[in-house]
Amino acid sequence: MYPFIRYTSTIINAIVQVKKGNTLSFDDVSEITLRCRLTDIDNFLEMNNGRVLTLYDMGRTDFAVRTGLGKQLLKQRWGLVVAGSTIQYRKRIRAFQKVTMKTKIVGFDARWIYVEQSMWVKGQPCSSALLRTGVTEGGKVIATERVLAALGRSDWDKQPEPWVQDWIDGDKTHRWPPMG
Repeated sequence: MYPFIRYTSTIINAIVQVKKGNTLSFDDVSEITLRCRLTDIDNFLEMNNGRVLTLYDMGRTDFAVRTGLGKQLLKQRWGLVVAGSTIQYRKRIRAFQKVTMKTKIVGFDARWIYVEQSMWVKGQPCSSALLRTGVTEGGKVIATERVLAALGRSDWDKQPEPWVQDWIDGDKTHRWPPMG
């Protein structure tokens, strides 16, 4: 089940941070903390890989609210979509461990915003994800320039970092559908 209470709490906490003046720019890193709950673990008593991806939603939500994107999403009646992702797992996250989640933009192009997220326990990286995300209007992805203009950042240019560009280029050669 989707953690709606945790999601709502993330939004409230981000709004409180904004009211305190703790806003972020698109160049900043969002950092939130959470605990691995019993509802997050699998039969091996570690955070389930699917739950990791779900919890990454919380990090992107904090980032969106604190950068002002969340306000524009509501004002413009826009949505968000994840159109691709890759993830690496390096260390287990056990029940009740305190997790620090980091979220940052690592580039964008005409259509997509590329986001890197990671989870850390006791200063050690546990997982890292790269996501292709977009802002939608009427169910269709809109141009990144419209998003930046709405945020007053039309001048912002962040080409994808080389490793991100490699992922983008590699994804273009991936056959779809995979078992067609």
